[in-house]
Amino acid sequence: MADMDQAPVSVSKTWERPEGASFDEWMTSRVARFATRRYDWDALAFQCEVDPRYRRAQMRYVGTGGTGVSTDNNTVPSGSFTFSTMVIPAGNIGPSHIHNDVEEIFFIIRGKMKIVCEKDGERWETICTDRDLISVPPGVYRSEINIGDEDALMCVMLGAAKPVTPTYPPDSELAKIKREKR
Repeated sequence: MADMDQAPVSVSKTWERPEGASFDEWMTSRVARFATRRYDWDALAFQCEVDPRYRRAQMRYVGTGGTGVSTDNNTVPSGSFTFSTMVIPAGNIGPSHIHNDVEEIFFIIRGKMKIVCEKDGERWETICTDRDLISVPPGVYRSEINIGDEDALMCVMLGAAKPVTPTYPPDSELAKIKREKR
């Protein structure tokens, strides 16, 4: 059995101080301020072409997440996880998708979200509101539906520096779309 205290060799140590960087430069590079972020409504725009209710925006803080955005120089480099916020307008949906390589955490900052999880023909759902959290294991389909009357805001965290882009149920229109990383 592998030593659980030993980090995998493939994990990049982005938290280490870059050679030649002052302490001030290093620590400043570890800060992602709201004032320097912007909501990226285009990260998942390909989904809106299938259904306008899939419209939502990502604001990246650590790494690029699992949306298919390959680089964003305005984030804190990701070593072991990604972290972003997501705005989901009232009535809109994060369509059913699966991450086979990582767990995904949703922390609802504000709003009312129905989270639906499915695996091997079984279905489970819950309602999450302000400050509720759900951790969805790898290999479980999940969808997020804003059932509230206003935009929902949630934190999204994926458990890898570069998660594999998720896939969709085989019968989903989204499964048929071939997309390029941006």
